[in-house]
Amino acid sequence: MKNLLLLIFTWWNGATAGTLWTTRRYGTLVGEDEFGNRYYRGRGVDPTLGFERRWVIYAGLAEGSAVPPGWKGWLNHTVDVAPTEETYKPREWQLPHEPNMTGTPHAYRPKGSLLASGERPPATGDYEAWSPR
Repeated sequence: MKNLLLLIFTWWNGATAGTLWTTRRYGTLVGEDEFGNRYYRGRGVDPTLGFERRWVIYAGLAEGSAVPPGWKGWLNHTVDVAPTEETYKPREWQLPHEPNMTGTPHAYRPKGSLLASGERPPATGDYEAWSPR
């Protein structure tokens, strides 16, 4: 019962029942990325938009930063060829895509942050408190 209610009402965790129904009826699967997100295109040109519709169904939380750059370009109509249809090889200096970790336990916490692990270092004497004159 809980899963059924989540499917109907929670758009931020995967897809709702309406999105899945519309995708099954009108969508064509184009590919899947390394995170498990599935990418679809509509059949033909949408008459109201004048171009084809493209969308993603996230594998988990709906987080836009979880879309790799190649798929992001395809979704935004920057490129016409989906990453699954091309033979692009990343350069040796290119790092693999990582989603934004802000707000998660894996977020970057610089030295001295209150949320960083360990002890905060004491003040070193280079700080001078401001006081009004």
